[in-house]
Amino acid sequence: MTASTDSRPGDNKFLSFPTSCAAPQPEPEEPVRVVPLAVAAVLSVGLTWYVWASYGGKFGALLALGLGLGLALFHSRFGFTSAWRQLIAVGNGQGLRAHALLLGTAATLIALIASTGIGLFGSTPVATAGPIGLPLFVGAAVFAVGMQLGGACASGTLFAVGAGQSTVVLTLGGFYTWGYPLFTGWPQVNGFLLSTHVGWFGSWAITIAVLLGIVLLTRAVQARRNPPPVDAVPTAKGFARVFRGSWPVLVGAVVLAVLAAGVFLVSGGTWGVTFAFALWGAKFLQLLGLHPETWEFWQTTANAKSLAGPIWTDKTSLTDIGIILGAAVAAAAAGAWKIHSQIPWRTAVAAVLGGILMGVGARLAGGCNIGAYLAGISTGSLHGWLWGVFALGGTWVGLKLRPLFGLANPKVTDGVC
Repeated sequence: MTASTDSRPGDNKFLSFPTSCAAPQPEPEEPVRVVPLAVAAVLSVGLTWYVWASYGGKFGALLALGLGLGLALFHSRFGFTSAWRQLIAVGNGQGLRAHALLLGTAATLIALIASTGIGLFGSTPVATAGPIGLPLFVGAAVFAVGMQLGGACASGTLFAVGAGQSTVVLTLGGFYTWGYPLFTGWPQVNGFLLSTHVGWFGSWAITIAVLLGIVLLTRAVQARRNPPPVDAVPTAKGFARVFRGSWPVLVGAVVLAVLAAGVFLVSGGTWGVTFAFALWGAKFLQLLGLHPETWEFWQTTANAKSLAGPIWTDKTSLTDIGIILGAAVAAAAAGAWKIHSQIPWRTAVAAVLGGILMGVGARLAGGCNIGAYLAGISTGSLHGWLWGVFALGGTWVGLKLRPLFGLANPKVTDGVC
């Protein structure tokens, strides 16, 4: 195969590098799915109004930010699972370079917000360092294995559910099963926050320097391996592309970073995903007459407060629900909303197993690809970088396991990856 250019229409050439052949031209979007769009839009507007009116502007704003996150995730098809799979399997680093832009933009905005200590709705933005130790290392690796088997990461699971992908509902079900701590007492030490040692400017500068190094490294890897390009997805044309998609992946990275910083500004904490799965699972068990509030995980002050209160005052629940609804709006507008009813049994088994592994990994590591990787790196916490390193190792293991469940991996001889 001859070298070509790895690009999607509108992508920045600075982060586009040679591939074995040109990416296929994207097909036009399907017609708008009017009924799903109307239902999702009414639910989005109505629920945002209800939360804002009943619980206050802070919680209404968090739900609105979640809607924006869902729109951006679907319109840009922003991938964490696929990005790591493409890099490890065939050396295509386009996805990881998009991660670098997301992380760098978020780090810039969060540094500006945190250095002032001023948030909205009376919140005080504070960055915290996640602990470092065996739970983090094992949890990140296990989570990454689960991503590759389940077919999506934590945020990807949410926007896929919103788009009607029924297979991923099984992955989400696996999260529910393990919504409480199974492993405690593993050795770890306190986290390391760059800003406490070199200030917020120093923390930002170091983060940006490392991210630029990652961009250069993926460029070298891709130039050497000359992988297949990333497949193109259907897209609208002209101004309609803003509302119907698909967005260039780098545009999605910037929009997601701005919205993640918005969560930090509004709530005082970083964007997370998986805590809500544990909370929803615990509340469901309470409906069945069980008592998860007696478990160790729900004995801490913050967790007990979340379990006792309504989900409409839980930051992570609000953004997660918003992502599902926002993705439903985006998918219906793009004509891509569709419930997939036929699921091969091995795919279903992999989805459930992947969800269980992601639930275990997230609880061990104290977060997922969003709550640990994105939040950690963007706030200058060392645990975010370490999560990413061990997740790459787990991705390699996950790729070895995928064929057992009939799941394909990218190959260098493919036309796309």
